[in-house]
Amino acid sequence: MTNKMPNKDIDYLVNFLKDKQISTITKDYHTYLTFHGLKAASVFILKDGIIKTSVILQDGREFNISYINQPDVISLLHDEALQYDEQPFNVRIESPTATFYQINRVKFWKYVNNNSQLQNYVKQYYRHRLSENFSRLQRLTMNGKLGALASFLRDLVLKFGRNLPNSPKILIDFDVTNEDIAGFCGIATYASVSRMMKKLKEEGVIEFTNSGEYSKRRIIVRNVQKLDDYIAY
Repeated sequence: MTNKMPNKDIDYLVNFLKDKQISTITKDYHTYLTFHGLKAASVFILKDGIIKTSVILQDGREFNISYINQPDVISLLHDEALQYDEQPFNVRIESPTATFYQINRVKFWKYVNNNSQLQNYVKQYYRHRLSENFSRLQRLTMNGKLGALASFLRDLVLKFGRNLPNSPKILIDFDVTNEDIAGFCGIATYASVSRMMKKLKEEGVIEFTNSGEYSKRRIIVRNVQKLDDYIAY
């Protein structure tokens, strides 16, 4: 989850879509843009906002894949010639709103096939997704549950971390529930997440905001090095 597409490729894609006057849609907090397995005729590109991607396992549990908080293609998999294609993820909005470019998938692929820079973007996209999925699988298999939790918190630091004034502490400036954490780390229940978070707090690795400018409790990482000590790389 920590790898990012090169900014120049993302910027080119967004500017290309602006120049083509591709229409946008806006979705509200905790609504869904797409559902895993449903067919759609569009490619969606996140313009701004934060989303969560996930799939539903055979036992009915939700398995979270990634938070995305920068412009990126959300649904660019499978055969380019198909007018309709199955959506690869559930996509849920995690910011107050999120805005997406929406373009017919056949039209998008025509643009790609006639534009070398877009072709490069697509190659980078698939390379990035493969690397991201391999890294995630590696961390889940090499770490126990506590290590997986520590690895996930480390990812949140990279995506949403904000240094606190005159302090080595880092605020994870994003609302994330124990239930969502469980879904990212392959942990059966959010109660188990609560117990592990309590352990990290007791060992001085994390703490929580109490009130003030935050409407919800936020996680503060007190010691990044100690957090990394839990992670098998």
